[in-house]
Amino acid sequence: MHKEFHHDAVRRLQALIERETGAPLKEAAQAEMAAILRGMECPDGAATEGLDVAPREVTILLADLRGFTALSGSLPAAVVIAALNRCLSRLSEVVFKHQGSIDKFMGDSIMVLFGAPVARDDDVDRALLCAVEMQIAMRDLNLEHLREQLPQVFLGIGVNTGTVMAGRFGSDVYSEYTVIGEEVNLASRIEAFSLRGQVLISEATYQRCWGLVSATAPMQVYVKGRHEPVSLRELVAIPSRKLKVPRQEFRRSHRVDTRLPCLCQRIQDKIIVPQIVHAAIRDIGYHGLLVEVAEPLQLHSEIKIEFDLTLVEYRAADVYARVITLKPEGGQWLAGLEFTSISPECNAKVQMFVQLLVAAR
Repeated sequence: MHKEFHHDAVRRLQALIERETGAPLKEAAQAEMAAILRGMECPDGAATEGLDVAPREVTILLADLRGFTALSGSLPAAVVIAALNRCLSRLSEVVFKHQGSIDKFMGDSIMVLFGAPVARDDDVDRALLCAVEMQIAMRDLNLEHLREQLPQVFLGIGVNTGTVMAGRFGSDVYSEYTVIGEEVNLASRIEAFSLRGQVLISEATYQRCWGLVSATAPMQVYVKGRHEPVSLRELVAIPSRKLKVPRQEFRRSHRVDTRLPCLCQRIQDKIIVPQIVHAAIRDIGYHGLLVEVAEPLQLHSEIKIEFDLTLVEYRAADVYARVITLKPEGGQWLAGLEFTSISPECNAKVQMFVQLLVAAR
C-alpha cells in the first residue's frame, strides 16, 4: 500500500475505534495498527512482491451509490458530503473485513479487488460475501437516514472474475497500483445493469462459486464493446452463511431515456382507427414505453404503435400496448404504455436497444 493510504486507513480505523469505545488508540497502538495493515497488503514483509506489472486472475467488485445526484440538488453540500462519506466509510469497513483491496473511489462509486496485490484461494468467495454484506450495510444505513429524515441511498453492485494486467502504473512523479484490461471494463458494464439493491455477477464468477451461492438463471445482455451477448446472474443469497441480498427495487427491467418518433393508432371495438397520432418516446424498457403526445390518449385503452430502433437497425411494427398511466406536462401529455402484443423478434430487438443504451451511459 502507499504511505498515503496507510495514513488514511489508520486515521479512519482510529475514528471507528474511538466511536465504538469512546477512547482513541495511543501512539504505540497506532503504529502497530499501521504495521498490521502493511502486513495484510504485503505478507511476510514482501514489500514489493507482486507489484511488477503482470497478468493475474482477479475478482473485481464495482459498487455504485444511487441517489446522490438527487441529494445534491436538494440538500446543502456539507450534508451531502457527510452522507457520502458515511456510506463510503461503512462500505470500506465491510471491504476490510473480507480482506479486499480498495482500488479507488470514483465519486460515489468504489472499486474493490480480490486477488491483487495478494492472491488467496478463496478470493471469489470473499468477494461475494463482501457484496452481500455491503447491501446489508446499505439497508441498515437507510434506516438511519429515515430516522434523520434524509433521503434513502441505494447500491448497485457488479462482480466479475478474469485475467487482468496488475501492477504499478504511472511515472516517477506519481504512480499507483491498479488493474487494467477487458475484465475490468466488463465489471463496470455489469454494474451498470444492476438495479438498486441488486448484485449481478458474471458467468465466470458464478462458475467459481456455484456451490456457495444461490443465484438466478443466466440472462443474456448486450454490452458495449462486445458483439456477442454476455451471461449475467443475480446473486440472491449465500445459504451456508444465512445471508440474503436485501433487494430494494423490483422493476422488471431498466428504463432508459431516449428520444424517438413514434406513430400511434387507436383501437376501437377491436378495429384499428386509420387516424395516426404522432408521438415521441421519452423512455423505453423491456415491457413498455413512456410517450409524449399532443392530445390525451384514453386511459386503459389499447393502441397500435410503430417506431424505429435506429441503434439496432430495426423497425418495430405491429406492436400493441395498453395506456396504463396518463398525466399532463407542459402543454403535452405523458402516456405510460405497457406492451400487450409484441413478436419475439421485436421483443429481442427492444431488449438489445435498451441494453446498448444502458452500456453507453
